[in-house]
Amino acid sequence: MQMISAKIDNPLAELISDDIYELLTEHGLIDDKAVRDYQIRKKFKNMRAGKVSAGDAIDTLREEYPYLQFDTIRKIVYQISK
Repeated sequence: MQMISAKIDNPLAELISDDIYELLTEHGLIDDKAVRDYQIRKKFKNMRAGKVSAGDAIDTLREEYPYLQFDTIRKIVYQISK
């Protein structure tokens, strides 16, 4: 029996355990884009709570996600929950 020694980085640690995240990932049940958008919304909310302007917060996120346009990040952070 082979043990997996590499520890995965669980971006949803505050929602689900590492074991559950790993199991879902192994079965292809994690939507990487949805996880990325969740992380972007969480970072934006934290910056805004720290009195960073919305525009500056989006610019900071663009530095971290340079492949996303300003308007794309704006749509992600202001997306209405379904």
